[in-house]
Amino acid sequence: MLQVRGVKVRYSGAVLALQAVSLDVPSGAVVAVLGSNGAGKTTLLRSVSGTLADHGGAVDEGAIEFEGASLVGRSAAELAANGLVHVPEGRRVFTRLTVAENLRAGSFAVRDRARRAAAARRVHELFPVLHDRRDQRAGLLSGGQQQMLAIGRALMAGPRMLLIDEPSLGLAPQMVDRVGEVIKEINEQGTTVLLVEQNASMALSVASHAVVLTLGIVTLSGAAADLAADPSVRELYLGIRPETERGTPSGDTRSATAEAARVPAGTGARLGRWEL
Repeated sequence: MLQVRGVKVRYSGAVLALQAVSLDVPSGAVVAVLGSNGAGKTTLLRSVSGTLADHGGAVDEGAIEFEGASLVGRSAAELAANGLVHVPEGRRVFTRLTVAENLRAGSFAVRDRARRAAAARRVHELFPVLHDRRDQRAGLLSGGQQQMLAIGRALMAGPRMLLIDEPSLGLAPQMVDRVGEVIKEINEQGTTVLLVEQNASMALSVASHAVVLTLGIVTLSGAAADLAADPSVRELYLGIRPETERGTPSGDTRSATAEAARVPAGTGARLGRWEL
């Protein structure tokens, strides 16, 4: 469905953010992108969604195709109208508008009333709280509810593919779990998902495929289950160290249980610069 081939991206003509990045997102899949801060994850989504130029970036080399058509140089509005919709990091809802007005903004380019009505029903089934608070200003919602609204607004456009950037950022662990469940449900309803996520545990649990970006280069890729079992991924992103799985080394009085408990459930690993 989506093909990225040898893409190189620079900001302001000087800062190299992606170096010959290639990946595939098959139709019907959830593909997760993992990596440290500054690895190029958000730049990758911007390159696909047509928002890169808004941030001073440009694709220097390579090709990006969605359903066989090139995306390079096309606007975000045009791509959204063709079924490719981006949920950016930080939620970015219209805080002074009501929940209902935010959702209507998401369906602005949809001319067919039946499609808009169907999209609204889908969103309200996924997020009943948005229906309950439809007349409330979006800025008064909790962080988790604003994330629901951001995803719901994107779904109002009826996307065939959804790009989601860091949906769990700043959320409580139970809300992170709910976001993961929603992504699964959206995918099961027929929407392909490219997910950038700081919580590697959640991302790998919902994804069918995954890639790891390191300083703008794809260093690992494959089935999500295979990456979850990879020792480097387990240590750097899941907080599971080899000695924990083998048992504690001699001279170390900490139990394996205590070592595993160092990583709070649902939060993902936070190990120096490898924090996602």
